[in-house]
Amino acid sequence: MSETTAGATDKKILVIDDEQPTLNMFRLLLSAYGYEAITAVNGAEGVQAFERERPNIVLTDIKMPVMDGIEALRRIKELDPHAEVVVITGHGEVELAIRALNLDATDFINKPVQRQALSQALARAEERIAISRTRGRDIAVAEEQEAAVLRLRGGVTAHSEPFLVRAMAQARALAKPVIVLDFDESASINGAGLDLLTRLLREARDNGETVRIRGLSENFRKVFEVLGIALLVESWPGGDPA
Repeated sequence: MSETTAGATDKKILVIDDEQPTLNMFRLLLSAYGYEAITAVNGAEGVQAFERERPNIVLTDIKMPVMDGIEALRRIKELDPHAEVVVITGHGEVELAIRALNLDATDFINKPVQRQALSQALARAEERIAISRTRGRDIAVAEEQEAAVLRLRGGVTAHSEPFLVRAMAQARALAKPVIVLDFDESASINGAGLDLLTRLLREARDNGETVRIRGLSENFRKVFEVLGIALLVESWPGGDPA
């Protein structure tokens, strides 16, 4: 997402962080991207601000006084399950990121926050919002020379199960030597989605099928590795089908 093509100035993003310099930095960056930043210094204030303003996107630090980001995430999702909540973690805190994903966070970025990482996270969030407004499912099957390809956009959640199961059956029917899970840049996977993918990949492995991963973001590659999902695919992190 470029600064000149970002959304309209009436877009609002809630930023929750207990460090004022960080909030100031986000105000400047988000203003350059065309957003209005609503800020809160802890999770409790953040939940109140979310209930009042109802922004589509929330950026929240995890470690904060009064109420941490994990509890704020849980309460925001209770208010609006469709809110795009991006958590901000410290370097190497993949376990915390996984905990947030299990509470239905849609993405995470690492501290110190890099401009490119923030831009990519916002672009993914906007894409998921656009997808959710235009169609109810985000999985399609395509055929390449040596592979059946499942193209995944938007969010992979518990609600994705019937579509993903059907897509896997369609991919198998193509009788290709490889099945590729091709994640769009917008793709996000919550805790239930991770469980679903784990189950389907184990089933594929038990069937003797070759599955590869393509396009998955670096953050979610780390999650796949920590959870052992990477061990269920033939190549990692994946690439073009052989």
